[in-house]
Amino acid sequence: MERTGTEFSTDYNENLAYLKKELAIDESFDLICLELKHANRKMALILVDGFGKDAAITEIQKQLHYLDRHEQEQEIDRFEDVLMEQVIPYVELSKAKDLDQVIEEVLAGPCALIVEGFSFAIIMDTREYPVRSPEEPDTEQVIRGSKDGFVETIVMNAALIRRRVRDKTLRVKYVKVGRRSKSDLAILYIEDIADPSYVEHIHSALQAIETDGLPMADKSIEEYVFGQHYNPYPLVRYTERPDVSATHLYEGHLIVLVDGSPSAIITPTSFWHHLQHAEEYRQKPIVGAIQRLVRFTAVWSSLFLLPLWYILAIQPDLLPQALSFIGTESNGQIPLIVQFLIAEVGIEMLRMASIHTPTALATALGLVAALLIGQVAIDVGLFSPEVVLYLSMAAIGTFATPSYELSLANRIMRVVFLLLASVFGVSGYVIAVTLWVLLLCSMKVMNVPYMWPLIPFDYRAMRDVVFRAPMPLKNRRPTVLHPRDPDR
Repeated sequence: MERTGTEFSTDYNENLAYLKKELAIDESFDLICLELKHANRKMALILVDGFGKDAAITEIQKQLHYLDRHEQEQEIDRFEDVLMEQVIPYVELSKAKDLDQVIEEVLAGPCALIVEGFSFAIIMDTREYPVRSPEEPDTEQVIRGSKDGFVETIVMNAALIRRRVRDKTLRVKYVKVGRRSKSDLAILYIEDIADPSYVEHIHSALQAIETDGLPMADKSIEEYVFGQHYNPYPLVRYTERPDVSATHLYEGHLIVLVDGSPSAIITPTSFWHHLQHAEEYRQKPIVGAIQRLVRFTAVWSSLFLLPLWYILAIQPDLLPQALSFIGTESNGQIPLIVQFLIAEVGIEMLRMASIHTPTALATALGLVAALLIGQVAIDVGLFSPEVVLYLSMAAIGTFATPSYELSLANRIMRVVFLLLASVFGVSGYVIAVTLWVLLLCSMKVMNVPYMWPLIPFDYRAMRDVVFRAPMPLKNRRPTVLHPRDPDR
């Protein structure tokens, strides 16, 4: 007789048969169904072999073995209490009265115990995911400071943040997304600081996601929640550092963790958040301020230097006599704009190649790159020396951008500036930059202006953006986040 629902039946064998069938235990070698008998009751432990912690499972079996004989004569309700409160030596216990819920829990990692006579399953969180040790992220290294970084396990990532935020109002709200993947997500915020409307917005947006799974983890979350798919600029900030996440929590931001990803999503953020780096706060304020100014110079150079130099090179009459050296001695056989486009594509190819190149071959790749885009390319007439010089300066500015996502967006805009400058000259360059500014000024992330505090202007906040202020003077939280507690 076919089951008409997924609630537990009074028939133990029927429940077990349903779980075995739906989980395809006989077909999957990593799914275990261990049938036992204790206190004259049939029992079954169901778990995923790779997720089960052997020591915990063994200890549970030992305690079940030592069940007193008289417990079999107790009432069903009393036996449930004894089993869950006295026998099973585990902290994280819960009941599941729906068979499909049991299946979801088992596939997520916990162990399920089915007991004859019970109208529910006992869920024991005995999982232990394969995990690497927390190491310093390659993209956010600092000279001094903590060397731990997020890993692919959401529980450990939450613990790394809680270690730094021991506030009793720190909330870690659990969300499950994906019809098939059942991916684990967590929203972290400090309840006494964060704006409740932001929390509700993110929570509702995550629950509204309808998809089979999240194979790209946090990047998929950004696309589902924030949209603007044709906008190259990042709408959230990614970080792999727990200390950076903790700093933003204290400001009133929200953190979203996705199981399986070593990155945390920080939201809401503005354009300027992508230009900050932890190293600036690991040095004296004056040193950090100088580092920030140098970094800003590098970022702006990566955007505007190439198209500006191109205009001055093709229209040398715009230059005063004292700056006449900025142009080119000879343009060569290939037009300048084509040289730039070839070089941009070449650098992008090298970037992609470096990602796929084993570490042992990285030095060899660097030598090849130096030869191809260096003296050999100049000698054969492919590039003029000035093109290599200014393109190298722009590339250095791209690599100096703290946010990888922002650096890629700026690279796209640099090519757009070049193309418009080559077609329309100075007017094309001015129009391109104006449209770029208008694009950034029109963007909002959860009603937070993307260019705040420049537009709309906030003197105090803009001062903190341009200069790395001493920490004792940073006693106010960003007003744009509407913090419930504005003072630090």
